[in-house]
Amino acid sequence: MPLPALTPASIVIGATAVDWRDAVRISGAALTAVGSAKPGYALEMIRMIENHGPYVVIAPGLALAHARPGPEVLADGLAIVTLKNPVPFGHPHNDPVRVVLALAITSIEGHLESIAELANIFNDEKTIPALAAAVDADAVLAIMTALA
Repeated sequence: MPLPALTPASIVIGATAVDWRDAVRISGAALTAVGSAKPGYALEMIRMIENHGPYVVIAPGLALAHARPGPEVLADGLAIVTLKNPVPFGHPHNDPVRVVLALAITSIEGHLESIAELANIFNDEKTIPALAAAVDADAVLAIMTALA
């Protein structure tokens, strides 16, 4: 299954977040803006982290926010948010987070496949700093296209 399309509308550069919950809300709003999720999806992503801990911080500086497929997900979607100032999620090794990916997937099978595929993309340790330093959506798209 290919990853959901990334568009300039689903990319937020240099967002200001007061804490990890705010960072997740911003990423959820990006998914809502492109029609992939209802506004309540951000709360679902936050609830998952509150219940299961900072497992979404999958690499140094990178969080992959997501929640289970459900009524808040309208279509498969991917958003990328870079943060002006990094925020801690509570991960012992990979904090603070500078880049938040938000993933909304309509099916359980697609959800697991997409998470695995995204994790593999970020095996290159140069990718996260490159995304964090991106100055506009076109730069993010170029980085992600090169990785795909």
